[in-house]
Amino acid sequence: MTKQPDYIPVSKFLDELRRYQKGSVTRRHFLGVTGLGLATAVLGGAMPGLRPRKAYAGLSGTLNFTTWPSYFAQENLDNFTKNTGVKINVAVFGSNEEMLAKLQAGSTGWDVFVPTNYAISTYKDLGLVQPIDLARLPNYDAASQEQRFTAEGVIDGKVWAVPKNWGTTGFAYNSKAMAQKPTTWKEFWDLTRNEATGRVMVHDYQLTTIGNALKYFGYSFNSNDPKELGEAEKLLIEAKPHLFGINSDYKPSLISGDAWMSVCWTGDAVQLQRDMPEFVYVLAKEGGEIWSDFYAITKDAPNPDAAYAFIDYILTPEINAIEVQAHGYPSTDSRTNKLVPKEMLENPVLYPAAEALAPLEFGAAATLTNPLRAEIMARFKAA
Repeated sequence: MTKQPDYIPVSKFLDELRRYQKGSVTRRHFLGVTGLGLATAVLGGAMPGLRPRKAYAGLSGTLNFTTWPSYFAQENLDNFTKNTGVKINVAVFGSNEEMLAKLQAGSTGWDVFVPTNYAISTYKDLGLVQPIDLARLPNYDAASQEQRFTAEGVIDGKVWAVPKNWGTTGFAYNSKAMAQKPTTWKEFWDLTRNEATGRVMVHDYQLTTIGNALKYFGYSFNSNDPKELGEAEKLLIEAKPHLFGINSDYKPSLISGDAWMSVCWTGDAVQLQRDMPEFVYVLAKEGGEIWSDFYAITKDAPNPDAAYAFIDYILTPEINAIEVQAHGYPSTDSRTNKLVPKEMLENPVLYPAAEALAPLEFGAAATLTNPLRAEIMARFKAA
């Protein structure tokens, strides 16, 4: 009987995978050290880095990738270019409203972009995205996805986007800079106008900024009720002079110490805590947002072949595990989660307890195109 190889720990596997991808070690070394020599045929279908180069035959040009701040592993992008010859041009946006406006204006040149769950139906209805041909994504397995985070990518029986990862929207604060230990949106907004004046940031994104102002009063994160929105606007206008800034790329200001507290996404909290453990991430007791992001291909993508190759590459579990470790957002893919270090799976910022998730709401499509919400955000920013 042939002796089966002894497999190495996941962390060691990923270290060796990165060395292989960077060209630091040979293919023979990688397969030997990881004990995967007997599984080469299987891995050839599962890992783009081990596939024959013909898998990328015919790819060329540039891939225009539009995403969110601090939301990808640069080494994965570099390795995709190395394997395919396709250069990647990254554009960063801070809200779905901004992405939508850009796409509606036309001639973006985007190939792949990252919409949030609640926005996909709008992109589809406006003819801004193309349906996804899953046959061109052999590394994507719908059965391995956590369904509560993936359903909104399928509309009328067609797949319009495939899941990237999921997360929550809370707030982060510097526990060394602030004596108070806020746990609610009421405390967040009250501190903004008092003890933390001049040191607080909110997103340049109406869904989260208006949504979390609504939570101050106990209203739904997704409310489109004019009276409730009016109360939220009053709070925002009162808070505006006390803010340090309105910016979805808030992490640099928190790191520098210019800001002490900000509305914050899961992965940014993880990234902050890696270098500055004094940052505390809070899922407010009143609730807030839970969300999932997706990869989508624009209707007029200039380089659709590269778009499919890129999404397929990123969704390979081994590659996706590197993504998760870099940006700190949990994957929807059970295959990827098996490759993520245990300490990340046990991190309550990434995987909050059920009771912390219970009051959270997924964003609603109607909030994206509500003109009153857009007007409120514009008046808030102009105040």
